[in-house]
Amino acid sequence: MSGLLLTRSLTKTFHWLYRSVQCSAATLHPLKMAAPSEPNPKKSCSGVLIGTHNGAFHCDEALACYMLKLLPEYKDARIVRTRDPEQLSQCDIVVDVGGVYDPSKHRYDHHQRSFNGSMSSLSSGGKPWTTKLSSAGLVYLHFGRSVIATIAGLESDNQLIEELYNNAYSSFVEEVDAVDNGISDRDGAPRYKVTSTIGSRVGRLNPAWNDTNKDADARFQCAMKLVGGEFEQCVKGLQNVWLPARINVRSAIEKRLEVHSSGAVLRLEEACPWKEHLFELERTLGLSESAKFMLYKEGDSDKWRVQAVPLHESGFENRLSLHTAWRGLRDEELSSVSGIPGCVFVHSSGFIGGNFTYEGALAMAVKSIESASN
Repeated sequence: MSGLLLTRSLTKTFHWLYRSVQCSAATLHPLKMAAPSEPNPKKSCSGVLIGTHNGAFHCDEALACYMLKLLPEYKDARIVRTRDPEQLSQCDIVVDVGGVYDPSKHRYDHHQRSFNGSMSSLSSGGKPWTTKLSSAGLVYLHFGRSVIATIAGLESDNQLIEELYNNAYSSFVEEVDAVDNGISDRDGAPRYKVTSTIGSRVGRLNPAWNDTNKDADARFQCAMKLVGGEFEQCVKGLQNVWLPARINVRSAIEKRLEVHSSGAVLRLEEACPWKEHLFELERTLGLSESAKFMLYKEGDSDKWRVQAVPLHESGFENRLSLHTAWRGLRDEELSSVSGIPGCVFVHSSGFIGGNFTYEGALAMAVKSIESASN
């Protein structure tokens, strides 16, 4: 076999293997490819059609279609991939094609020159995100709360939906919007190429230039499953991991005066990631930056940690560090110098310390606060 033929053969084999990993064999196996879309859209058994463009597909319309099909009204809808205006006019909802954004007619395109909408400009309640929306963002804007309720198994009036809605956008959908609209996450040239993003992986599911079978419709279904599956994982992670931590930190804020009259010491009922939540809740609740230390149990032991609240979420400078005289000391020496029984350690930078008891950890925080005020 010549070098050129070998290269072509290996290229085709790589593309086939990659898509086989990403999709089920029934979806992408060469002998089981779905038939191409028919020229004229046929109504699904539910009579509902979702329209989007044909040709190369992208992450935004794959996610938009996936989210729609999670909803009862579009669950059994058929997806029509075309740019033919006549076919699109027969669709009940159209995303990422058609040059029209009109929610009253269920038209959700973002490519027209007149469109520059964002969550901030289009949300009735006002949202902080100014990234231009793609078709995914537009569908999320109008249907996202229902999508979140469906994934999370919550009633539509559950107050937790709004928190999940906001964080699923900033954690997942905004990236899809930005990438599709060509908005970089940095200024200047990147230092290296990133090819493992969700958008890149969706893009690689498109037919390659040298594929013999150019039908993209079955592969679009695979792209929907790929991006939709990761979106659901994101939402469920927010529901099962992020939200319980949020509730835990909110409770610590609400009960702070029960811990110490200064309100500067917070106690977590269960150790969890807390910095992001504390900073966001302080802003949301309009609180001053009065919290100086967070107390929590050390893993599965009965020991307690006392950790300084940083000045900024990602920085190393603290609002107030543990007492200077204690830094770098351990055990009996630390207990002797501090006058607090049961001390375990204080880090040399003063950002964290430990004690065998809750009372001891609290005393370490309180004495550090009193020392700073003298």
